[in-house]
Amino acid sequence: MDLDLTHPALSDLRARAKKRLPKFAFEYLDSATGRELGAKTNRDALDAIQFMPQILHGLIEADLETTFMGQHFAAPFGVAPLGMSGMIWPGAERLLAQAAVRHNIPFSQSTVAVASPEDTGPHVGDNGWYQHYPVKDGEIRRDMIRRIKEAGFTKLVVTVDVPGESRRERQRRALISMPPVLNLPTLWTMALHPTWCWKMLPEGPPRMRFMDDYIQAKGKDAFVHAGRVIRGWPDWDYIRRVREEWDGDLLVKGVMVPEDAVNLVKEGVDGIWVSNHSARQFEASPASITQLPKIRAALGPDVPIVFDSGVIGGLDICRALAWGADFVMLGRGWHYAVAAFGARGIDHFNHILRADMQSNMSQIGCTKLDQLASRLVEPIPA
Repeated sequence: MDLDLTHPALSDLRARAKKRLPKFAFEYLDSATGRELGAKTNRDALDAIQFMPQILHGLIEADLETTFMGQHFAAPFGVAPLGMSGMIWPGAERLLAQAAVRHNIPFSQSTVAVASPEDTGPHVGDNGWYQHYPVKDGEIRRDMIRRIKEAGFTKLVVTVDVPGESRRERQRRALISMPPVLNLPTLWTMALHPTWCWKMLPEGPPRMRFMDDYIQAKGKDAFVHAGRVIRGWPDWDYIRRVREEWDGDLLVKGVMVPEDAVNLVKEGVDGIWVSNHSARQFEASPASITQLPKIRAALGPDVPIVFDSGVIGGLDICRALAWGADFVMLGRGWHYAVAAFGARGIDHFNHILRADMQSNMSQIGCTKLDQLASRLVEPIPA
């Protein structure tokens, strides 16, 4: 099967993933919060960014290689952290980490992944970033940071835009519990997806292994889990403490306000991650892409900026780079891909992103990533 003919776009991978996943797994991956207007806001804002086509440039061979925070990568995109990744597809964290090395792109693992840092660290080489949800116990935080470092992850990404649980109504209608609880509806949807079940057997039941090492949470609400029980409420002092305890590159994810970005850099943060959590937490946020140029203007040209939220293809990556990002991360797309075709799906999605970027850059006469901004139809907003 030639996937470039049968599944040339992310929408094709999503459709196949939906067929192969139990309902609770797909709804967890695919949903936003509220009426999902925030996801539409992200999409509409990205679609509004246009480039002017350029002609008579001869052969265009776009160079996608980039250096980010001192490390060379084959492309300016990577795998964003996504909770319970190994529930969406068995062994997803390991498969994505291995693919990150294969394609020389970064892989970010979530605190609430199914795999622990020790599970994934041996597979990700120097390309591992670790996403950290703040915890209220300093002793636990220090031990987590120690384990992340010893597992070989090179960057710590502190996510600060989850002060409380989002309701995510679609997930509740799908009777999702975190981690999944075996009840009649869950067993029924699992029975309808035998491939997922068969591949899950050697992995064991999906659970938050890293968090479960510190606490076994119980509660009536199916959304009460270890993350909620030990979660902290991050403040500026928390960032200062993490900066003292982590001696590698430190990024903060979930930044939407220029003043916050400036103050984070003053506190010693090495990189800013502009994101509205892909509208999974808060529906009324502005599109993260609209805040990106404001944050770039406030920080100047030298502070590394990562962008995510609503990105579905190479053209969106070009848009974010043109508007001030140095690097772009995607979460859902990689997971549609691994659910659709396993490791082969990850490789294919990497190909889709690269081919889409190169195709669009040829249309606007760009051979280098730093030329993208000059091809915008409208100037970058101040």
